[in-house]
Amino acid sequence: MEETEESNANKKCTPKRSFRGRTNPHDHQLLQYSNPFRFSNQNQYQSYPALLPLPPPIPLQLTATPPLPQNQSCRSKTHLHKPSWKQNNPPRATSSDTQVSVLTVLPASEDTQRRASSPLRGENGRKVMGATQALVAARRPDSGGVEGPVISLLANHFLVQFDSLQRIFHYDVEISPNPSKEVARMIKRKLVEENSVELSGALPAFDGRKNLYSPVEFQNDRLELFISLPIPTSKSLSPSGDLQEKHRQLKLFRINIKLVSKFDGKELNSYLSKEGDDWIPLPQDYLHALDIVLRESPTEKCLPVGRSLYSRSMGGTKDIGGGAVGLRGFFQSLRPTQQGLALNVDFSVTAFHESIGIIPYLQKRVEFLRDLSHRKTRGLTGEERKEVEKALKNIRVFVRHRATVQRYRVHSLTEETTENLWFEDRDGKILRLVNYFKDHYGYDIQFRNLPCLQISRSKPCYLPMELCMICEGQKFLGKLSDDQTARILKMGCQRPRERKAIIDGVMRGAVGPTSGSQEREFKLHVSREMTRLNGRVLQPPKLKLGEGGHVRDLIPSRHDRQWNLLDSHVFEGTCIERWALISFGGTPDQKSNIPRFIIQLSQRCEQLGILLNKNTIMSPQFEPIQLLNNVSLLESKLKKIHTAALNNLQLLICIMERKHKGYADLKRIAETSIGVLSQCCLYQNLGKSSSQFLANLALKINAKMGGCTVALYNSLPSQIPRLLRPDEPVIFMGADVTHPHPLDDFSPSIAAVVGSMNWPAANKYVSRMRSQTHRQEIIQDLGAMVGEILDDFYQQVSKLPKRIIFFRDGVSETQFYKVLQEELQAIRVACCRFPNYRPPITFAVVQKRHHTRLFRNESNHPSSTGNQLLEENIPPGTVVDAVITHPREFDFYLCSHWGVKGTSRPTHYHILWDENHFTSDEVQKLVYSLCYTFVRCTKPVSLVPPAYYAHLAAYRGRLYLERSEFTTFTSSTCALSRAAPPKTTPLPKLSENVKKLMFYC
Repeated sequence: MEETEESNANKKCTPKRSFRGRTNPHDHQLLQYSNPFRFSNQNQYQSYPALLPLPPPIPLQLTATPPLPQNQSCRSKTHLHKPSWKQNNPPRATSSDTQVSVLTVLPASEDTQRRASSPLRGENGRKVMGATQALVAARRPDSGGVEGPVISLLANHFLVQFDSLQRIFHYDVEISPNPSKEVARMIKRKLVEENSVELSGALPAFDGRKNLYSPVEFQNDRLELFISLPIPTSKSLSPSGDLQEKHRQLKLFRINIKLVSKFDGKELNSYLSKEGDDWIPLPQDYLHALDIVLRESPTEKCLPVGRSLYSRSMGGTKDIGGGAVGLRGFFQSLRPTQQGLALNVDFSVTAFHESIGIIPYLQKRVEFLRDLSHRKTRGLTGEERKEVEKALKNIRVFVRHRATVQRYRVHSLTEETTENLWFEDRDGKILRLVNYFKDHYGYDIQFRNLPCLQISRSKPCYLPMELCMICEGQKFLGKLSDDQTARILKMGCQRPRERKAIIDGVMRGAVGPTSGSQEREFKLHVSREMTRLNGRVLQPPKLKLGEGGHVRDLIPSRHDRQWNLLDSHVFEGTCIERWALISFGGTPDQKSNIPRFIIQLSQRCEQLGILLNKNTIMSPQFEPIQLLNNVSLLESKLKKIHTAALNNLQLLICIMERKHKGYADLKRIAETSIGVLSQCCLYQNLGKSSSQFLANLALKINAKMGGCTVALYNSLPSQIPRLLRPDEPVIFMGADVTHPHPLDDFSPSIAAVVGSMNWPAANKYVSRMRSQTHRQEIIQDLGAMVGEILDDFYQQVSKLPKRIIFFRDGVSETQFYKVLQEELQAIRVACCRFPNYRPPITFAVVQKRHHTRLFRNESNHPSSTGNQLLEENIPPGTVVDAVITHPREFDFYLCSHWGVKGTSRPTHYHILWDENHFTSDEVQKLVYSLCYTFVRCTKPVSLVPPAYYAHLAAYRGRLYLERSEFTTFTSSTCALSRAAPPKTTPLPKLSENVKKLMFYC
């Protein structure tokens, strides 16, 4: 939520004045570790820059154990012989082995990624976990990669030069009575104007809460000052519905200022210049202060939301429907990089609630209330009331019927309608609500059959909907509809030239980070030019296709690196003998096209080397789309189709009239209750019946059935011979956690882990999914899931993987080291289930949600060519591992895809742990080659496939709980609380028929 309910009369909220949202104190970019724990803190974070105070660090600390007897370790005394176990299962370590593995930490890799202040050593000389041992992220193994031709680029990072001798004085500010952040900033402005002498003539920077930063020391370490502000106290309702101010009254505030600390930039300068030991943490205090300084001017002029700032001066607002408007703005974040301190600035768009009355808002937001203004006597059914309550919950409003600037947060709706509401006044008299508003305000309530807004959790406090306005500047936290999402994406979809021009405009404009006087006050110099740097373009790998086609191998040579399968077969096609088709809805004309569609799909599959029987096991089934609303009837129908196939149905194709929420039930029933793979599509796409649509459908079906589209012609061992061997299998794992939308306080988070099952092709994956604690980012059951995947790998390959390469998606930069310390240990524990098994692990975090953008540098080309190039995105394979990357740690940006719309966003790969000792070239080539093996398309994808598949699997797990939890959530909204999430609902168990297939594709 943006901020807590504010009930003080001095908190201002009118339709003419925007107010500030609250920056989440945990949305920072950089972690602070204290020296005693010897944590490394080079956190080059990309999406959520933060630089705010953080809780104390928690070092990796396992239960201490005494030195182990000689030769005792995680390994069992049993040796791994030639497999002879039943069902091809790998051997298990004994329970005592596993217990030891939890309590001991195994030796570090050669480049020492663990540090300990006083490590213990066993009799065999190996280190045992000490009391203060902690993880240190992997260091860059070289000066960067060298493979691929050089490309001249620009990055939206702006160099910030600072005087390391410039001292900054940090003051704590306490304002009484406690104001809103908007009023607090007004107080700060007047404070500076009226107390220049006491403040030594300084123009300090203020974070809107308690922290004030000054370039000079104030007259005294403690100051008590008083400021009077004109606060509006009376308003009247104009005929148009606008609030008109009558007069203002001065309100007195007391400000206590106390010196907290003083610091300079020497340590930060030393860190950025790579001086000193690796474990020395990033100097957080100076960096945090500079971040506040550079945000001072934009915050005064814009509406801050998280790390972004929004302003109507950047193009105004745009109605995106459903009671929401889109607003343009910019993101800014101060980051340590190889070139020094840099300000990352990017274009940003987000959705806000439209500042209108509650009644017109509901007419826009809720489909069944479109005609509400013409049907004032309309009431709400039970389900409609739940939907309205869900739409309004936690929105801040102000009233139009009386003189107040107070704003309220909607907690729920009343059970009774406005007509039937009574309340007790201060004298204990029982009054009817509609009579009260008539007698006291002369207002005759019109919508009497609607409930009122309940604005208190603990006591009755009712506001009629028609007298409430939505406060301006509230971020839209609900789930956007497909139409809203399309409109907001269109607002933010700028080609490279346009996006670059917007960013350059921010840096030179009247609302950007350089628009105020703070730069001069604090002796900073922020470059107005984007960072110039060189990237490299990796060459595409040669691909192997099916033996049955005319073209059996190719190198993607088009500019977008796409290839087609017109004269080719998929690398491995499947055979589908028993399948059925069911239709939900559709017009008679649409239904009449089904026989033709079956023939066309079968023919297209045959052209691709996929065998799809031309005859379904039963005639197509036509059902009304309303069947998707009835879970029990839907399940009964699907079971009948399965029975008709003698309980051996391979595939069910489902054609829908439109997108429907029953899709979630259909997938859950098919994959958990019945055990059949399904493929859904829409009638509107069937009408096109294009060769491309049919090919895409065939590729998805083939992948789900166990086939694969393409393989690398030169296998990974031949590309990276120093580390990889054909006879030493490697497993690629991906993991992701998906969380419910912001207004959902109940649904569990869903964790998914996938692992490759073939070597050296590494293009088939199995998955494991688990529900876990609401909004818990750490994967709680990771050890069990990894262990199960290793079991599956052993059954497929008859060996345990020699190396584990783990890609972790969905991690914000503030959680890098917590995820590493907990999840790396979970993987270790999973490996210790098997005797004599301790493979080297590489743990990489994959990020798409960041704001670094790369542009072609037009200045290196003739004007006409340069202008044309700037219109284009950077080519697939563009990699950057210098200048804008972390000053010490092992990270790089790779744009593996071609950006068709907008500006390409490279993926940020951060290698947090690397016992396999990859060089920059090796890991970049590995990731880029894997991006060509994604099963659903014939082009390289933007995200390494293991992470992509984990994301898809986690989304599928979310679907399994979506419908059942929809009822729970909406029926309990009146009692929502963030304090205690309910017990986690487990995911339904997957059928054995689909468990080892890529059903989530």
